[in-house]
Amino acid sequence: MSAQQQRMGVAAWIAVALAAAILGLLIAAPMAMVVGQAFSKGLGGWWQAVTDEETLRALRLTAVVALVAVPINTLGGLAAAWWIARFRFPGRRLAVALLDLPLSVSPVVAGLLFVLLFGTQGWWGQWLQARDIKVLFAVPGIALATLFVTLPMVARELLPLLQSQGSDADWAAVTLGASGRQLFWWVVFPRMRWAVLYGVLLTAARALGEFGAVSVVSGHIRGETNTLPLHIEVLYAEYHSQQAFAASSLLVLAGLLALVVRRVVAARLPKGAPHVH
Repeated sequence: MSAQQQRMGVAAWIAVALAAAILGLLIAAPMAMVVGQAFSKGLGGWWQAVTDEETLRALRLTAVVALVAVPINTLGGLAAAWWIARFRFPGRRLAVALLDLPLSVSPVVAGLLFVLLFGTQGWWGQWLQARDIKVLFAVPGIALATLFVTLPMVARELLPLLQSQGSDADWAAVTLGASGRQLFWWVVFPRMRWAVLYGVLLTAARALGEFGAVSVVSGHIRGETNTLPLHIEVLYAEYHSQQAFAASSLLVLAGLLALVVRRVVAARLPKGAPHVH
């Protein structure tokens, strides 16, 4: 083995060791601490913490918000990706930029935007208040904030795939007499179903763990507008550490499950298909 090959081998081992140390420090160690603290009072203590009434309410609210955000952003993402990938129109670049906006804006800033829109002194605040419609500090505001931060997930997963596939098969189907519904279900969707599921998974994971935007619009009303991440913050601030870590373990479990499903789905995506994640 030449001296150059030896130096390359040493450099490779150093890079691997450095990567392993970073992953261990930033991922493995925090997860191990969460699990260790969650079960510090045994399985019974963990079960008591995760079945606490306020924790269950926070978990139900988180699930409800995710069940609202995922279907809406899946349908919207399908429409947006199809529209941008298949058609040329004035403002197309602006549409792509707007689609990326939730990824570039801080979630806290996004929450403040909703306050400016729906707050008492906001654009629509007086109109909503006159009709006794609550958006901020209520479930609708939390759902809107979650919809905003998860908006691009499905669309950004589908857009590069649709652009790489081209439209030859679509035009062939139309030439053979396929209707719009037949074109979508028989030609378009089968080629992108795994990418759709991949985007749905990312949307659900982001919806379950969103903190910043939801924190601004929720009002932190215990038992009513606290999602699971907000409830964890409250528990930890009140020095209920074991309960906070037990609730956190639910999010860790959801994240691990999402990771496993994501790997399965990614393996079924078309080979060579471009990815944005």
